[in-house]
Amino acid sequence: MISSLVAVTGAGGAVGGRVAARLARTGVPVRLLGRNPSRLPRLPGAVAAPAAAYGDGEAMRRALDGAHTLFLVSAHESPDRVLEHTTAVDAALAAGVERIVYVSFLGAAPDATFTFARDHWHTEAHLRMTGARHTFLRDSWYLAAIPAMTGPDGTLRGPGGEGRVSAVSHEDIADAASAVLLDEGTVHDGATYDLTGPEAFTLAEAAEELSRCTGRTIRYVPETREEAYASRAHYGAPEWEVAGWVTSYEAIAAGELDTVSDAVPTLTGHPARGLATFLQENPESCRHLLPGA
Repeated sequence: MISSLVAVTGAGGAVGGRVAARLARTGVPVRLLGRNPSRLPRLPGAVAAPAAAYGDGEAMRRALDGAHTLFLVSAHESPDRVLEHTTAVDAALAAGVERIVYVSFLGAAPDATFTFARDHWHTEAHLRMTGARHTFLRDSWYLAAIPAMTGPDGTLRGPGGEGRVSAVSHEDIADAASAVLLDEGTVHDGATYDLTGPEAFTLAEAAEELSRCTGRTIRYVPETREEAYASRAHYGAPEWEVAGWVTSYEAIAAGELDTVSDAVPTLTGHPARGLATFLQENPESCRHLLPGA
């Protein structure tokens, strides 16, 4: 068991919360960070830091003072997300943090089709430039997103074409992240791990699996880019956000999210969950799709 303090950002969220709980169960000293401390989980041995937003460098520095390792969950999408990330990284290093484990995205690149994946690449580039010890966890689409993006009418729609996506579960991401964080050695320094499920499937295949799970017909409806923008217009979201939604599907069509990695089983010692297993373990994820819902 490691004895140095691990700071976990996004501890009130799906990834950070799971990682914090795993670390706390091992007895590792954990400090929980979030913009709203009242939303942070209560975990044995874990301490909540004062409120700290990524873009507030001074607040982040105070919240991270004395921490050895930072688990940095990417911020909510925004036009300023790269600046928020780099401010948080710089604050961590100013506070004396020695190692940063950053949750990135599969296929992060400056010219990635998925616009938000470009943010991750720029954050990675900044971290490399600092010379700090770092590890990148590039997760694929979340398996939970598959039923969540399917409408109550039983339609999963988007410009994903016939491309494939190697979606991964939050549980597997948390297990892999915890394994990296609990290793105080240097074996993970400079490493980039693609965290994926055990197979890459088309959205049409995902619809078939959802149909088996719910007992009703779920359809995948491919869209053109123009149709995708039009079908999402009613949300009234800003253009940059809609572009992120649409290009996430286009990245699938472009073959940028079909990588299948062995990182989850290698790091965790257990197989990665596939879509069928995820749906069996999380029946509530399909509740809005059940007949009569």
